[in-house]
Amino acid sequence: MTMSKYVISLGGNALGKDPQSQKDLLKHVSLAILPLIKEGHDIVLVHGNGPQVGMINLAFNESNSTPLMPFAECGAMSQGYIGFHIQNALINLIEKEKLNRKVTTLVTQVLVDENDPRFKNPSKPIGSFYSKEEADELAKSLGYDMVEDAGRGYRRVVPSPLPIDVIEKESLLALLEKHHIVISGGGGGIPVVKNDEGYHGVDAVIDKDFASAKIAEIIEADALIILTAVDHVYLNFNEPNQIKLEKIHVDELETLIEDNHFKKGSMLPKVEACISFVKKSGHKAIIASLDEAYDAIVHHKGTEILPR
Repeated sequence: MTMSKYVISLGGNALGKDPQSQKDLLKHVSLAILPLIKEGHDIVLVHGNGPQVGMINLAFNESNSTPLMPFAECGAMSQGYIGFHIQNALINLIEKEKLNRKVTTLVTQVLVDENDPRFKNPSKPIGSFYSKEEADELAKSLGYDMVEDAGRGYRRVVPSPLPIDVIEKESLLALLEKHHIVISGGGGGIPVVKNDEGYHGVDAVIDKDFASAKIAEIIEADALIILTAVDHVYLNFNEPNQIKLEKIHVDELETLIEDNHFKKGSMLPKVEACISFVKKSGHKAIIASLDEAYDAIVHHKGTEILPR
């Protein structure tokens, strides 16, 4: 059997709202990718952190006894505790199955451009959902930028610059050489800029799907798999005339983006990240349900985005 390299992207909203629910959900995540582990494929897991980093940051802001915590440090904290939960769930399952695989969480800095225009246009939803009244109060009391998020309520938005490079890429490649399952780029990575004094964290959240595409490009992955709450990409989602996309070429998908078929806070970054990876690598990307992680790769479930 030919071994392959896969980058699997897990949405932050697929994780738990508290530590115990997250640990329970990640048992399910581990089972979903277990067949790939058994077959010996090399896997990099990238997770979101939008809800979690928002909650961490808000907890420090609301505390009367702890100092304010910069956003980059909040991102690092989310990498640590979410990475621990994923790592722990995988190791427990691997030992139960008597498999010989190691799992490593890599605290990951991702380089961004301090002049990226996205810094002037906060767009990345983070934290919990709020009513209009609650959102107005947070905007007034804490100065947050609050927007309505895909019909699900109001959320805080922060800048979301594009990833340029992964600072720890040599470490990532070395771990893959040893066939570790690597959890990397958590929350899109800790955003850093570089100046004459070195690298410095900035207040932003990199979209984890764009970070996943960058990591897939760096490791020369055979496929990028974005796992989400739906089984396919749809046109007219949740409408009577919705259309399921099963196989689509990048140029067709780009036309659909131009026609505003996908929402910014929902499917748009996923399809844009897939297009980026497919165009640069010549390999396919897949958007599928978490429940069908293995079938998406082996049996063509989900939406396959193909090169021209």
